Amino acid sequence: MTTVYTAPSNPESVFTYGAPALKFGPGASAEIGFDLGQYGVRRALVITDPGVAATGAPQRIAEQFAAYGIEARVYDGVHVEPSDESMRAAIEHARASGPWDAFVAVGGGSSIDTAKAVNLLTTNPGELMDYINPPVGGGRAPSNPLKPLVAVPTTTGTGAESTTVCVLDVLELKVKTGISHVRLRPVLAVVDPDLMLTQPAGVTAAAGMDILCHALESYTARPYTSYERKRPEERVPYCGANPVADMWSEQALRLLSRSFRSAVRHGDDVAARAEMAMAATFAGLGFGNAGVHIPHANAYPVAGRVRDFRPEGYPDEEPMVPHGMAVALTAPEAFRFTFEAHPERHLRAAELLDPSAGKPNDLAEFLPGVLMKLMRDIGIPNGIGGVGYTKADVPALAEGTMKQQRLLATSPRPVDEDDVAGILTRSIELW
Repeated sequence: MTTVYTAPSNPESVFTYGAPALKFGPGASAEIGFDLGQYGVRRALVITDPGVAATGAPQRIAEQFAAYGIEARVYDGVHVEPSDESMRAAIEHARASGPWDAFVAVGGGSSIDTAKAVNLLTTNPGELMDYINPPVGGGRAPSNPLKPLVAVPTTTGTGAESTTVCVLDVLELKVKTGISHVRLRPVLAVVDPDLMLTQPAGVTAAAGMDILCHALESYTARPYTSYERKRPEERVPYCGANPVADMWSEQALRLLSRSFRSAVRHGDDVAARAEMAMAATFAGLGFGNAGVHIPHANAYPVAGRVRDFRPEGYPDEEPMVPHGMAVALTAPEAFRFTFEAHPERHLRAAELLDPSAGKPNDLAEFLPGVLMKLMRDIGIPNGIGGVGYTKADVPALAEGTMKQQRLLATSPRPVDEDDVAGILTRSIELW
């Protein structure tokens, strides 16, 4: 079997980089009214979920807008791990109560991704499935400009404030997928660590694994020079590993190495929380351009086909596997699989994440070993078996992974359905 991609006949020589404007630091969320005023906004919809709404933060943020002549309303119907159904409800609400000059997402990736979908479908014709990535949806590109979107994360994890992607479950198909287009990227990310101090330990652990896998996957992604040269109209936000994305990923790993465990174990550690918020932002700036690969592709069906798992720290109304947890559960085996494509990258990533760890005799085990030690320390389940899957589930999960071709194309090593099934099978019990 070919283990690396064939050298392109006309190699790519151009990479692209995009990012929102960034405002970072304690108290930054108190300035959003001023920021919206710079865009000439007069009506803004604040989008959040019930749990974040209960903290009072979205309402406090909305109330400051009046001083700048901006009318604000709060929509708190976002579903944690949003679905096509919950996003349609938010879109319908925004259409009925609009028009809106801007949107402000306050919450985790669920709120930010829902706001991206609302922005897209209130400014462009068609319905949600028209824009969802193929083969699940139509893959339609927006024809009209979107309104300004300000993203205010309250969890340290998704990096959604920096990216061009929104993720959702398509309930009827039992698959998690997304919409990807450069116009979905927020115009401004406001990262205020003060909003993250109440995040439960279980949420911090799962969301933190999302940060970590963003950094690791973008750092080990297929290099942009390994693709055939693209025409300008063919360029996509995820262009492969590149020097600018590498810089952000490396720094995110450094921050995680010293702050992740403390943020989970000591939620009132303000310094650790701030570093986790910064790591999430840095990782987002990296993967939002380089892309992610196998662990994220596996995570979509792992989360989408959940039966009865209920994670600590999350709403317990219905079963769910949080996105960051779903990504983590197959990451050790995925990085064993990709090691031979770029050994030096995998080894450097392990050193950054755990500078005190000694290299094993089998170097392919270095990064998986560092990952599994961290997962044990912060209470992540022992593989996909820990969230209810068995060997009998592997074919359906592998089929779901193979639908994520946008992500798998970024893998540093070609991957087929048999490869995916092997990674999933070996991930049923990691240790």
